[in-house]
Amino acid sequence: MANGGPVEHGFPHLETVRAAITALYRRLSPTTVGTFATSVAPADVAFCDTDDLHLGAQRVAREMVRHFRLPDARLIVGFREMTHAANIELAAGPEYFVELNDRFRTHREDIGAALAHEVAHVYLHRLDLAFPTTAENEILTDTVTTYLGAGWLLLDAYREDSLSSQKLGYLTPEEFGYVLAKRALLFDEDPSIRFTSPQAYTAYTKGLARARHDTRQPPLTGAGWTGRRRYAHDRRHAAPAPPGAPYSFGSDPSGGLHVTFPCPTCHQRIRVPVRGRVRARCGLCGAVLECDT
Repeated sequence: MANGGPVEHGFPHLETVRAAITALYRRLSPTTVGTFATSVAPADVAFCDTDDLHLGAQRVAREMVRHFRLPDARLIVGFREMTHAANIELAAGPEYFVELNDRFRTHREDIGAALAHEVAHVYLHRLDLAFPTTAENEILTDTVTTYLGAGWLLLDAYREDSLSSQKLGYLTPEEFGYVLAKRALLFDEDPSIRFTSPQAYTAYTKGLARARHDTRQPPLTGAGWTGRRRYAHDRRHAAPAPPGAPYSFGSDPSGGLHVTFPCPTCHQRIRVPVRGRVRARCGLCGAVLECDT
């Protein structure tokens, strides 16, 4: 939790974020992902100063449990002084003990954001989905929280000006915006209408631009002129992919050429023959892609 300190910006964890989206689709199915088409509603996690602190926290925790379809899970929420925003004990359940930073006693509007991340930990624990290192696992948790409809709260908790700052989670604000944009493109929603933080809106627009960039890379037909020209050159020479190129070429046993590139939805790599206009279906998420190979 950045609390008055510097906030990291940009996309330093982008490859891990993309790997997390792929891992989520591999562990679930497109149908199961589709059951999360409705994001957490602001009214369901609203928390005002007149609410009882502990009863209100328990209410928000129950809402997060409901959102992640964990009906048999019960969260016991407490508060204590700590460095991080929150901590949870991932035991066998069904009861899980969550500790929130004392800061949230007076910043109750962000309790939903903190609990969203911790309940996602429970969800991933039950899915037996994890990455090798602690840092990668936290990025996985932030990504899944956001992609499944609760992470807009984490981005909305980001506030920064010349005198102070606050950010929850392990992704940068722009990376939260990127995952939110991936979700928005999938479900045709506009998460920005929920933001109360102007800085969150700015970060989302930057993430949206990066997410749209994924859909405009060759051999996709939506690629721009510069990318198409570079792709045509590399295809003509069957050259190794240049640095930063999302695609690579290879030869089939029959001598034909194929191109491999990431699905713009789930980032699973797809291989199609090089033969002009083709329509490809991602075998992982089911996305239908128009390509000019």
